[in-house]
Amino acid sequence: MATVPSAGPPDDLQSGQPALPKGLLLVSTPIGNLGDMTARARSALEQADVVLCEDTRHAGRLAAAFDIRAKLEPLHDHNEQSRIQSVLARLSAGNRIALISDAGTPVVSDPGYRLVRAAIAAELPVTAIPGANAAVTALILSGLPPQPFLFFGFSAPKRAARLAQFAKLRSAEQAGVSATLVFYEAPHRLLECLQDLCQIFGATRQSAVARELTKRFETVQRATLLELVSHYEQEKPRGEITIVVGPPGEEMPPDIDEYLRHLLPNHSVKDAVATVSAAIGVPRKTVYARALALMAEPTRL
Repeated sequence: MATVPSAGPPDDLQSGQPALPKGLLLVSTPIGNLGDMTARARSALEQADVVLCEDTRHAGRLAAAFDIRAKLEPLHDHNEQSRIQSVLARLSAGNRIALISDAGTPVVSDPGYRLVRAAIAAELPVTAIPGANAAVTALILSGLPPQPFLFFGFSAPKRAARLAQFAKLRSAEQAGVSATLVFYEAPHRLLECLQDLCQIFGATRQSAVARELTKRFETVQRATLLELVSHYEQEKPRGEITIVVGPPGEEMPPDIDEYLRHLLPNHSVKDAVATVSAAIGVPRKTVYARALALMAEPTRL
């Protein structure tokens, strides 16, 4: 009688834990929830000769949470270039060096890119321990098309540069590029960023703001850009924020009354009319007439 083999893991999965290689290890860490620390990430930090991190105090708290007694050394935007040669020398000597960011996947909108490029150029081993990433987490929670998507990290802090950045992206869309856009943003700049996105991409573009992902107060606001502007004019955001903007074709049909109802309670008629007119491309006279009609029916605002 033939023996039927027992069910095992899929061919593309390893049931064992292979020994960690020497070289530069790019180790992903939780973006907020300590439960997202993987077994391989913990092992990598435990076995590393040194852990390079953005902030030794922040990394120290992570290490303490998992009883990891790793040697921590800073590597951030201000010292990365000056540290590269010494790190390469240690890698050449056979050291195992882990690189982490304050949260999530290192190198992605964080220090480390120049070091990775230098290690590759020197033909030194580089490997990654995958894990949490805020951009991808926000993307899959947004309900917007997941592929293709373009990740841009933080938008420019100054408004003129930010508008220029967004205008280039809009020009790319008009030339045929269609992708979901993902940005990181600081809480104190969120409203300004949303206003600029609304101005360039239009009020009706479907979008999402993901905040404090994996943490206790995680929220995902899914709405049009104008609705998100209106929401965050009233609510001061806190925490780590990711913005997801849907591709062309994810717009809702413009509804002048709906947008005016969002804006009129907290804006002058002039400002509300100007915002809606610019956002959805309807003449100001038309929008102004609708505003007056709505104001004549207070129960509708």
